Amino acid sequence: MVSLLDPVILQSILLIAISGTLICIAVHFIPVGGAPAAMAQATGIGTGTVELAAGSGLVGLITASYMYSSLPDPQSQMLLILASGAMGSMIMIACTMLMGSMVYAFGVGVPFASAQVKNDPITGDRQDLYMSKGTQGQGLPTVCFVSGVIGGMLGGIGGALIYYVLIGLYSQSAIIGTSAAAVAGVFTVGVFYVNSVIPSYGVGGTIEGFHDPKFRRVLPKDAFTSFCVSIMCGIVAVLIAGGM
Repeated sequence: MVSLLDPVILQSILLIAISGTLICIAVHFIPVGGAPAAMAQATGIGTGTVELAAGSGLVGLITASYMYSSLPDPQSQMLLILASGAMGSMIMIACTMLMGSMVYAFGVGVPFASAQVKNDPITGDRQDLYMSKGTQGQGLPTVCFVSGVIGGMLGGIGGALIYYVLIGLYSQSAIIGTSAAAVAGVFTVGVFYVNSVIPSYGVGGTIEGFHDPKFRRVLPKDAFTSFCVSIMCGIVAVLIAGGM
């Protein structure tokens, strides 16, 4: 049996809680447009928080796991593994936003404009002059793109950290043993989905990124909730390592 008071176990649970919170925070950075964005009536990517967060996170998980398996002593190279996870997620979300922007520009024919700010915080370009009537903005302005890349980075780090902690824990388990990588990967995906669903309730549909007033309003509550839920996920994870 696993003792939850063991310092190593407590550290693992805390790291998983931090990782889950990072994933939750990342969701708020990613410009989520949902159905309105699919019709070019709101800024962001035309799908939901869960799909975007999980999608970018899974790519980060793949790059992090590949890096882990490629290193001779992976447990001593945590920063390199986290960096590879962050890079994978950033590339995925950036490609998604780039292709979405091409559809908006050349398929729908709309200018990129935010409804939340008069001037783009990154470029300083005027936004309200290009707003289409009856919309909440359209496309992916520069600030949304930058915010999304930051979100991908945080989500990739969070997913890679969970994988790093769990595979180190499970590889020493007599029960899981050689299946450590598979079990760690599956559990990491589960934590990703949990921490993607939590902020979807706070976001409530669409969010443009860190410049959106909704970002500052809902992030503290969502992050606290995510931390508490991730602690429970961490407890379950270490109990699995000890065979419950």
